[in-house]
Amino acid sequence: MDHHDEEFLRRAQAARERINEIEPKQVDAHLASGAIAIDVREPEEYQKGSLPNARNVALDSITRQIEGVVPDKDAPMVCFCNGGNRGALAAAQLVDLGYTNVQSIAGGLRACQEPDDTPER
Repeated sequence: MDHHDEEFLRRAQAARERINEIEPKQVDAHLASGAIAIDVREPEEYQKGSLPNARNVALDSITRQIEGVVPDKDAPMVCFCNGGNRGALAAAQLVDLGYTNVQSIAGGLRACQEPDDTPER
């Protein structure tokens, strides 16, 4: 699901302009401080591996399911997908629903899994 059409990419870019993105090297610190990882990929993608303790709420159902997963609209959340597009769209949808502390991982799960030379991770 990494090959997106131009309209999808345009919407993802517009979402990125409205949300906070964190760098992959910041993810561990956010999760350690209590942020909830929300994997917005499809269940079959999630089953192949995800971040530790991530909750799977696919992008196409996030607006219907998120309140059952994270009822506290002030809870810190980090949304992500494989490459960052769906994560940004999900974060923007959550902001539209009134969630106040939502971020997306720049570059998605793949960026988190790339070797990192900085000791901050």
